[in-house]
Amino acid sequence: MKLSTQFRTIVLSDIHLGTTGSKAKEATEFLRNYSCQKLILNGDIIDGWQLKQYGTWKKKHTAFFKTVLKQIVHYDTKVIYLRGNHDDFLDQIMPLKVGKNFWIQKDYILASGTKTFYVTHGDVFDSITSHMKWLAYLGDIGYTFLLWINKFYNQYRTWRGLPYYSLSQLVKSRIKQAVSYISDYEQKLTELARARNCDGVICGHIHQAAIHEYEGIIYMNSGDWVESLSALVEDHDGDWSLLYYTSDSDDDEETKAVKDLTKQAVNVSLPIQTT
Repeated sequence: MKLSTQFRTIVLSDIHLGTTGSKAKEATEFLRNYSCQKLILNGDIIDGWQLKQYGTWKKKHTAFFKTVLKQIVHYDTKVIYLRGNHDDFLDQIMPLKVGKNFWIQKDYILASGTKTFYVTHGDVFDSITSHMKWLAYLGDIGYTFLLWINKFYNQYRTWRGLPYYSLSQLVKSRIKQAVSYISDYEQKLTELARARNCDGVICGHIHQAAIHEYEGIIYMNSGDWVESLSALVEDHDGDWSLLYYTSDSDDDEETKAVKDLTKQAVNVSLPIQTT
């Protein structure tokens, strides 16, 4: 049974189309099930880095953009595509407006009820991607290798009847420097939102979905579609929450469901209510 829920805003980021790790089919199915008035594609939707090296573009990657276009046709959805570090090739053409409903740009100010949010991919605050791109490429290779190991490890877990387990998330949680980096990243972005006179910031980049407040500024990260398969959504009451895509094992293989993780954000649901 397919779900169909109308949201005011959906934010997706870090799909990395063109890579083997991209969950393009899942992202496409998510958009087929959920419509919105405004769709924000917040960077690293296309992975230009890997496409230049060893990535491949497949039909399932094209299918994602076909689904985006269907949202425009059927729901008059406004699509805002923001540039990330992996799709930095967009620097050559942006800002660009395609038709009346599709924009490609660097950042965006989103009005949400009585609040405003500064929307950016977030790589501008990553000193490695901004100033030491060679090291960022090296890190990308390491992350890709970790995903490759993770794939076979989880095939073994599936054979054993065990649930999916993310090795990269384990590494991030165990390494002190990674935890410190994430905290520093959130602080810098919330400071930027305050400087822009915004009530909060919406970002991606670090593949860590989150909703919380940081010194009075709302911080929201949409996560990624490589491992966490998460999206930020705003309903028509102005409430924001995280949705995670998951397979429904009780139905046939083609049937998918989306698990609402609003309960995990219950401690910040009231502060981010916008109406």
